[in-house]
Amino acid sequence: MQTADRVSQFGESTIRDMTRLALKHNAINLSQGYPDFDPPAAVLEAATAAIHGGANQYTITWGYPALRRKLAELYTDQLGWPVDPDVHVTVTCGVTEGIVVAMMATLNPGDEIIIIEPAHENFRPEALMIGVTPVAVPLESPHYRLDADRLAAAITPRTRALLLNTPHNPTGRVFDADEVAIVTALVEKHNLLLITDEIYNRILYDNRVHVAPGSLEPLRDRTITVGGFGKSYAMTGWRLGYMIAPSSLATAVHRIHDYLTICAPTPLQAAAVAALELPESYYAQMTRDYHTRRDAMMSYLEEAGFVASLPEGAYYTMADFSQMDLPQAQWDATRFARWLTTEIGVAAVPGTSFYSTPGYGNQSVRFAFPKKLATLQEAGARLAKMHVR
Repeated sequence: MQTADRVSQFGESTIRDMTRLALKHNAINLSQGYPDFDPPAAVLEAATAAIHGGANQYTITWGYPALRRKLAELYTDQLGWPVDPDVHVTVTCGVTEGIVVAMMATLNPGDEIIIIEPAHENFRPEALMIGVTPVAVPLESPHYRLDADRLAAAITPRTRALLLNTPHNPTGRVFDADEVAIVTALVEKHNLLLITDEIYNRILYDNRVHVAPGSLEPLRDRTITVGGFGKSYAMTGWRLGYMIAPSSLATAVHRIHDYLTICAPTPLQAAAVAALELPESYYAQMTRDYHTRRDAMMSYLEEAGFVASLPEGAYYTMADFSQMDLPQAQWDATRFARWLTTEIGVAAVPGTSFYSTPGYGNQSVRFAFPKKLATLQEAGARLAKMHVR
């Protein structure tokens, strides 16, 4: 029996493969971006209450009503236009489904979508699976800033959309007002759709404030905003995301989601209401904790000889290993990451997995640091031993 041609266009996830390798070798997993601590107690209690309270069957396909109402309230404030919970909000099985739904609802086979690299490794296969051509626009290390000319040069008559992830995985960049203005001008000039991945919108450093691109006047009617609960509330395994789509696109989004997954898990959606009702003190403490984790991670990487980019948001850093005083520093990123996992006991992701552009990412690895301080301290101790092995 033959397999579909699309399967030959991409391989299995490198990130998830590194997690499996970490488990096999008892390495500290700083590869896949999930916390090693639990969600807030109030949210866990809300989930068990929902299960015992009978919220165990299908909900309305585009989302548990109370959750959609809460999201509509929040995003009316964030986006600056009246978000209707019954029209504009769709609750999805994670941000990954949200981005797939956004593409499927708006793009046709043969259309092109611009993907800024380094990019989460899901983005390109998602486009290919529905017959859309991903067009890569690489950012240059170590600053990873958007380049207006390079972005403009990537646009062709077949370009229909641009995918923007901010705060950015894997670099930790928060694209600033000048960079967002570049995106806005090009999207407006070429009549493009903007799909945003804003799952890290609550994890910011050094007093930065997230501004949703869809709140900007020129982008309001041409932006699908995608967000999720997994990162800010330490519940990546719950697979809960959401989309806010303007009226012109909302019906198409509902239809695709309806037939793709029917609905996200009902009791977990009910518990997500409790997450959105957490007090501001929760976010203030989370911000303090992530500053501490970031500072610890950067210190350990510097001591080990990496040259790493200081995250502005999210919980990742891209670390260059080419200047380390090690024979392994001359290896390619995949070989180095696997050695780091199997021999040093700390798992990271090869930088090349975030690029389709040849020549990029081959001297770097991505570290994720949403971990307990004790976990990061042990990782730092293991990294420090590289030079004495």
